[in-house]
Amino acid sequence: MTAGWRIAAVSLSTADTGRLAAFYEAAFGFRAVGPALAGAAVACLIGQDGAGGEVLRLQLGAQAIELWAADPPGRPYPADSRSCDLWFQHMAIVTADMRAAYAHLLLQPGWTPITTDGPQRLPERSGGVTAFKFRDPEGHPLELLEFPPGRRPPAWQAAPGGPCLGIDHSAIAVADSAASIAFYAGLGFAPAGGSDNEGPEQARLDGLPGARVQVTALRPAAAPPHLELLGYAAALQSRPRPAGLREADLAATRLRLIPVASPDGADETRLLHDPDGHGLVLDGRPLADGPKFPV
Repeated sequence: MTAGWRIAAVSLSTADTGRLAAFYEAAFGFRAVGPALAGAAVACLIGQDGAGGEVLRLQLGAQAIELWAADPPGRPYPADSRSCDLWFQHMAIVTADMRAAYAHLLLQPGWTPITTDGPQRLPERSGGVTAFKFRDPEGHPLELLEFPPGRRPPAWQAAPGGPCLGIDHSAIAVADSAASIAFYAGLGFAPAGGSDNEGPEQARLDGLPGARVQVTALRPAAAPPHLELLGYAAALQSRPRPAGLREADLAATRLRLIPVASPDGADETRLLHDPDGHGLVLDGRPLADGPKFPV
């Protein structure tokens, strides 16, 4: 067993790697890292024997995403999905200039908003950040995130370029925060603060009237991205992961984790799921044996 894991990439299932990559490149400045991979490399990256299709890796700053177009393709993202449903998982893209990033996003076709009334400045008790949630053209949830002036975390202070700098975290809706904290502790993710968010700004941000959510940050012993747990109030009636959801389906987002330190014999890749069904690919292979990607 390794001492702990860190997030190497957010892995999205897609109907078309090229089309979705074009959106991420145009909207945020992601860039492809090498050609698309096929064959045995796909099964390794997804953690599932026999996985077919192709995987394309994109990078923004020091963080990465992986787009998997399965063969045969999976089902579309459920059209009635809400921020509190337990298959919800977004990634937060840090921006140095929300006004510029949002204006640029408005020029891109195909995406749909989650947040109502544009970017929301949350109260100080909720961190004082400005955020905007939306879905890419296939339905995957995303967030633009701007920290208050003078309070940008060190990891983002020296980030080059802009207005989009990289991926700060991936956030998952959970049914029981305590159970999820215990699960992720076994992977080396430690609680690092949080907040209880409610009020009109949170309701507009989530597109959920009366939204109340317990946010818990979990940090690996490494640089961003980190993980956030979103425990919504029971009154919102969060729905569980759809029965029969397959990894190829577009709602089946995964995190690919690699060891913080050199693996001690765990030189395999395996797929597991957390208590709410969110996918995790534990990639313990020596780097020399894996795809030639920066991590």
